[in-house]
Amino acid sequence: MSTREAIIDKLREAFLPESLDVTDESHLHEGHAGHRPGGETHFRVNIVSPSFEGKSRIERHRMINTALAAELAGSVHALAIHAQAPGEKRG
Repeated sequence: MSTREAIIDKLREAFLPESLDVTDESHLHEGHAGHRPGGETHFRVNIVSPSFEGKSRIERHRMINTALAAELAGSVHALAIHAQAPGEKRG
C-alpha cells in the first residue's frame, strides 16, 4: 500500500468525510528538505467532515496529525491541510 493510500484509509476511518482529496505534491519539492527519490514525502489534504464542526483550525489540524502520527513520524515530511465542516465556505 502506498503512503497516499494509507493516508486516505486512515482519514476515512477516523473522520468519515463527505469529501476527501489527498494529493502527492512531492514532485514540487525536489531539492528541498525531506524530499526523497520516488516521492511520497509531501502531501496536501482537503477534507470535509462533520467531525470538524465547532473545532478551530488548530484543533482540526491536531486531529488529523494524530490520525496520521505513524506517517508523520516516518515517510511523510510535510502535510498541508485544509479541513472544514460541511457547509463551510473555503476560506
